[in-house]
Amino acid sequence: MDNLIIVNHPLIQAKLAKLRDKRTDRLQFRQILEELTALMVYEITRDFPLRPVEVETPFERTQGVELAQAVVLVPILRAGIVMLDGVLSLIPSARVGHIGLYRDPATLKPVEYFVKLPPNLAEALVIVVDPMLATGGSAVHAVNLVKARGAKDVRFLCLVAAPEGVRAMAKAHPDVLVYAAALDRELDSHGYIRPGLGDAGDRLFGT
Repeated sequence: MDNLIIVNHPLIQAKLAKLRDKRTDRLQFRQILEELTALMVYEITRDFPLRPVEVETPFERTQGVELAQAVVLVPILRAGIVMLDGVLSLIPSARVGHIGLYRDPATLKPVEYFVKLPPNLAEALVIVVDPMLATGGSAVHAVNLVKARGAKDVRFLCLVAAPEGVRAMAKAHPDVLVYAAALDRELDSHGYIRPGLGDAGDRLFGT
């Protein structure tokens, strides 16, 4: 799977195990999800372009760098919204869009109910975030939406991916890299990732 990057940092893998544990309560689940997202942002921005900038220290002027490209974060509602704080803690200047999708339980196809995206996506690195990449339907649909509004540099950030979802993204958008903490075994007959971590939205919001 050439479009998949697994982030194997020890801190990420240890936190992911805690996230999978059914005994982890809602508050812990939310906190760990934010922490994991922040850790994974280091990897997704490893090749981020920089430009020189002059900085005045308490003693003298010196040269430093700053980010040379705008960042737009696009969480897929509802579970993706909790991942925002993890990214914004490291890139507070990032703009934020929102895409509301839910998966039809009968067809497993995404149903769109809300889209609000910033302008000038063509100039930005667009990071679409969702805790899970299962069938890939919602992820592919979200990428379709941001590309239709001009986005050229798009990456997808999740915690757990299924092979079916990674393949679906590769087929629809071979230029979009998927960053995940784990590639799990399979989807079950209901479209849930196994072994997975349950329904992320339900575990986050107590539904």
